[in-house]
Amino acid sequence: MRPTADTPLTAAEVARGQQHLVRDAAWGSLAGSLHGGVILVGFALALGARPVHVGLLAAIPLLMQAVQLPAIVLVERVGQRRRIAVSTLAAARALVLLLALLPFLSDASTQLGLLILAHTAISALGSTCACSLNSWLHQLLPRDGLGAFFSRRLFWGTAAACIGTLAGGLFIDHAPVEDKTWAYAACLALGAAAGFISCSYLARTPEPRMPPAWAHGSVWSRLKLPFSDHNFRHFLVFTAGWNAASSFAAPFLTVYLMEQLGLPLGTVTTLWVVSQVANALTLYAWGRISDRLSNKGILSVALPAWFACLLALAFAAEPSRHAFTLPLLYLLHIVMGAAAGGIGLANGNIGLKLAPHGQATAYLAAISLTGALFGGLAPLAGGAAAQWLEDAGLKLSLVLDWSGNGLNDWAVIAFTHWEFLLVASGLAGLYVLHRLSKVSEGVEVSEREVVQQFALEAVRTVNQLSSVGGMLGSLFTFGRLFDRRLYLRAGSRPAGRSPA
Repeated sequence: MRPTADTPLTAAEVARGQQHLVRDAAWGSLAGSLHGGVILVGFALALGARPVHVGLLAAIPLLMQAVQLPAIVLVERVGQRRRIAVSTLAAARALVLLLALLPFLSDASTQLGLLILAHTAISALGSTCACSLNSWLHQLLPRDGLGAFFSRRLFWGTAAACIGTLAGGLFIDHAPVEDKTWAYAACLALGAAAGFISCSYLARTPEPRMPPAWAHGSVWSRLKLPFSDHNFRHFLVFTAGWNAASSFAAPFLTVYLMEQLGLPLGTVTTLWVVSQVANALTLYAWGRISDRLSNKGILSVALPAWFACLLALAFAAEPSRHAFTLPLLYLLHIVMGAAAGGIGLANGNIGLKLAPHGQATAYLAAISLTGALFGGLAPLAGGAAAQWLEDAGLKLSLVLDWSGNGLNDWAVIAFTHWEFLLVASGLAGLYVLHRLSKVSEGVEVSEREVVQQFALEAVRTVNQLSSVGGMLGSLFTFGRLFDRRLYLRAGSRPAGRSPA
């Protein structure tokens, strides 16, 4: 691990650091896909987890964001952000490796308890790492081109996560062992190995010397600054609403697909992978739009699409699973994946933009803590609600009564505990959009312009991926005509754009 740089980093060193960060994201996402997400939920279900346990597993990473409070003190007193990030991340990956030993224990309740305990420790270490890494990246990366860099980093991370999740799901489904917990353990061990490779790339990323921060007051007094900033406070309320609304039902989607709809883990992982592929294929487009227009405009388009799909998932198998259920699930996952890419990218960029220079640690920690508090409580409430509805046996049915000629009643809707959660979460998106309208990022951009730019970027992506598309694009320059039309409408607002 190279020492912290005293002199300003050169452009070549920053570019090399960005390459290491992209590789770190790829290997780290591969590790996360093999010990978290769908695999973690499936492992917990194999150990006998109930809805309240699944809700707890989903809430722990968010609630452990509170560890960033003492982590701020640690980062600013030690000043070695890279050393803190790499050491805590390596310790978390070591715990993942220890989780692979759980099948050696015979008591299922002990296995589940240790899984939850280790997951808590891993999440706490990850939060400490994130606190130091956020401050480190805020100082390392230039403000211009953030969208392009983070879209590239998210693209390769998403691609690696897709490979890991798909391979893990298929391996577990077809593993030649009667006890599937051993197959899950193998995935955990491979995930830990990939995580250690991720640490090696992070350790080679250069770190500028951290500027003195204590001259601005104690960390506790500076932590109050984001909440006294009027515009940033609006963003924090929006962050709280988004995390609460999305986390109320989304963590239980895997359980809903496996237990309610009866889909095997391999099919569930392919649904997740399809969603992430759509996420990855649209990230470059979202990144260009972010740099060209605004992040708030992206959220104004992506959020309604995401919540509408979540609401539609409740009706995908109504009144019972039918021939169109699986195709509909794939379609909804594709749209949700594309929307989630824009949401994640725009959220991160707005936080970095609104954080004043030199106070990134406190401002970015305020974002994490606010989202973590509400996002962590939401799955706990969702799991408890699902558990109560399941134990009480409550069900909502809408029946169409067609009398005469021997015709029977037709069930139109048959909602159980999982559908209730999806509907409640989807409707909560209305409040999230209301809070977004209060946030000011700068120049306001209409949703229509964002959609037009997204369509243009999608065409460009197809042209780059397909030789036939590239040939047609050369013969029929519709893209250039569309560019000119947008230019004439918007004047010279899009930076770097000239009429064809």
